[in-house]
Amino acid sequence: MNEILYKLNPWWEKDPPETGISRPNYLKRLIDLLPSPEIVLLTGLRRVGKTTLLKQIISHLLENTAPERLFYVSLDAYGLEKYSIHDIVTQYRTTHRLERKGKCTLFLDEVAAKSDFQRELKDFYDHEHLKIIASASSASVLRDKKAYLTGRTRTIEVLPLDFDEYLKFKKIEVKPSDHYLLGSHFTEYMETGGLPEYVLNGDITYLSELIDNILYKDIVALHNIKDAPLVRDFFRLLMERAGKMLTLNKISKILGISVDTVRRYLAYFEETYLIYTIERCGKLNERLRSGKKIYAGDVGLKNLITGFRDKGAVFENLVFLRIKDRRPCFVYQDGQEIDFLFDGQLMEVKFGQSLKGKQADLFAKFPAKKKLVVSDWEDFLAFAQNIRTF
Repeated sequence: MNEILYKLNPWWEKDPPETGISRPNYLKRLIDLLPSPEIVLLTGLRRVGKTTLLKQIISHLLENTAPERLFYVSLDAYGLEKYSIHDIVTQYRTTHRLERKGKCTLFLDEVAAKSDFQRELKDFYDHEHLKIIASASSASVLRDKKAYLTGRTRTIEVLPLDFDEYLKFKKIEVKPSDHYLLGSHFTEYMETGGLPEYVLNGDITYLSELIDNILYKDIVALHNIKDAPLVRDFFRLLMERAGKMLTLNKISKILGISVDTVRRYLAYFEETYLIYTIERCGKLNERLRSGKKIYAGDVGLKNLITGFRDKGAVFENLVFLRIKDRRPCFVYQDGQEIDFLFDGQLMEVKFGQSLKGKQADLFAKFPAKKKLVVSDWEDFLAFAQNIRTF
């Protein structure tokens, strides 16, 4: 095991970690949480940059921390399958002759690869002097049925690059006098999406392989699904309908499967962060009777499946990702829909269009502290400056 651990921790042999391009907003949040005893859980879509953030925190800590006090392990690494997290950490302590009372920082990548990780992390938290930062590409880490980690964790979801981060990754700088050029860059951002590696290399096969990995590894294999083509058809349907309201019954009829199967598969897609859903605003019975609106975890993945043609849906999806943490719902009354209501603010996304007719009437009469129509890239950038995702 030692050889694997040394490969994963090159700073033990005075080689720096590969840190990639910084995402300061996330990095600051992680640095601010370092002094607290809480276990930090980084979640989000595969390849969204969680591992890179772990390496960046390690690089930050190396400025004032002995290298052997920082331990990174990818728990799905080949050769570690038969070992528990405790086995691995004990080997780490043995290698460096570290007493349990001495503080160390553990970086546990893909922590959900170990089935009993909640119980193991609780034991570390309760009995050892450790700061733990763990990552997972499945929302299943948030479901702690036996409440082992209740009150012991802080969760940060890492999202795809926002537009400012996209420009940074592409090394694009636009002078204030050339502000109009941002429009063409924003269109490219709408098509490319925000998965860091794809933004950097533009290799379409990278996205295709990523979708295959998630569908077949995180859904089909994990849940022992026999009909793999059905899972891909389901995903294609969700990407086609992103930004639109869908009911379980409608999906059931389109795919020819039971409503229970639809409900179960939909949960699998949400767990992997391939999609998000939002409910209708209103009372419980209204929410339960209505369908949900579907959004893609990254618009680049949607465009790979559908082609870059429904720009209005892509634009709305990007707006959703900016306000996702505000827990938006959508308004639906008398057959008319308004896209988002959050924090008392009503928002309609109309790419290149304006509100008309009955929808405009509903927008005007609906009670809200603030109302906003987002219709182009300039509107998007203006509202994004005033929305803090953290």
